[in-house]
Amino acid sequence: MAEHRRGANLPSIGGFNRTVVLDAVRRSPDGLSRVELAGRTGLSAQTVSNVTRFLIDAGMIVESGTVVSGRGKPRTILRLEPGSRFAVGVHVDPAVVTYVLLDLAGTVVASTTTSTPTADDPDQVIRTMASAIDGLVASAEVDPDAVLGVGIASPGPIDVNAGIVVDPPFLPRWRGVPLRDALAEATGHPVLLEKDVTAAAVGEMFLAGESSARNFAFVYFGTGFGVGLVVDHEPVRGTGANAGDAGHLMVDQGSLAGTPDGNGDRGEVGAAVAPERLVRLAATRGLDLTGGVPVADDAGAVDRAWDDLAAAIDSGDPTATALAAEAGTVMGRAAVVIVNLLDIDRVVFGGPFWSRIAAAALPAARQAITGSPILVPKHPVTVVETDRGADVAAVGAACLVLDAALSPRASALLIRR
Repeated sequence: MAEHRRGANLPSIGGFNRTVVLDAVRRSPDGLSRVELAGRTGLSAQTVSNVTRFLIDAGMIVESGTVVSGRGKPRTILRLEPGSRFAVGVHVDPAVVTYVLLDLAGTVVASTTTSTPTADDPDQVIRTMASAIDGLVASAEVDPDAVLGVGIASPGPIDVNAGIVVDPPFLPRWRGVPLRDALAEATGHPVLLEKDVTAAAVGEMFLAGESSARNFAFVYFGTGFGVGLVVDHEPVRGTGANAGDAGHLMVDQGSLAGTPDGNGDRGEVGAAVAPERLVRLAATRGLDLTGGVPVADDAGAVDRAWDDLAAAIDSGDPTATALAAEAGTVMGRAAVVIVNLLDIDRVVFGGPFWSRIAAAALPAARQAITGSPILVPKHPVTVVETDRGADVAAVGAACLVLDAALSPRASALLIRR
């Protein structure tokens, strides 16, 4: 493992002006001239010249061709150099830990998974994760010094100030694991810890760039049900960074209510659509799940059975398709509550269990939201699936690092660097 270099504080690329310029270039795939950069950022021509010289020397942007506009001299185009810096994203899930490596443009250049270690031995957790991170970077032939940091997306609750995974309900024995600082020490990279649903929302916002919605809800369907929120282009984290725990929202269960084990009787969306419960329900409806009907604490068996359910949906099995649609309807009904509460106009669905049933679940969820008799907003509400894939939380975790290092914040103007 790499020796400790930087602790848990993300390195700055050098202040507000540099992040403003780099962010503008990042958001412009076709590149920008220095004149266009000055106009877009409001910085003086001299400041833009100084900043771009620094960023070119750092390898983060490159001069790429010229354009002729009017009678003036040709203008040099500046473009982002995606392979100059990288970020690692880690998603801790009850079944597997997913690791991704993103370049500056947010493209996944490498990924891997490990089985989720039990937290009976916290040191083993850190060794497993640090070894996987170092291996991921090495396999991609990336210089470790080009890695800006590591983002971790974990089920809540977390203690964001202490960098600790407190006691997630779906991770037995993961109690008080000091992931952030221990992993920074083991890898030598700065580390950020975020709740999984918030990480997913940040990734959705960061990678969408200029087209990002100002206000949206990210409905996250993993082992648990949660909602990541973005309001006025800012993620909603809450007092303890544990916002988004939406599993106890009460909704009409429809045909999912009361079967097969009574866990949906209270009307809570999280209990009704829990993957383990839906797998049991699928079996009672006659679906042949070769993964077997899992026991509650066997995350791997749930995941394998879910693959069977997904395969049945893909093959057009009416029972599997109907079950996925029912789950989508229930999740859509829960999302309506969020849409009404915050008056948002976009709902994004995603997560490791969502992506495998989306073909049937998304149309049902969309109808449940846009056709809801209790929908309050009169403006159109867009309902879509994320295009970040099943690894959306890991990708979002890496985007936390990119966003923290690259996105301009006015607060930086108040800090003398």
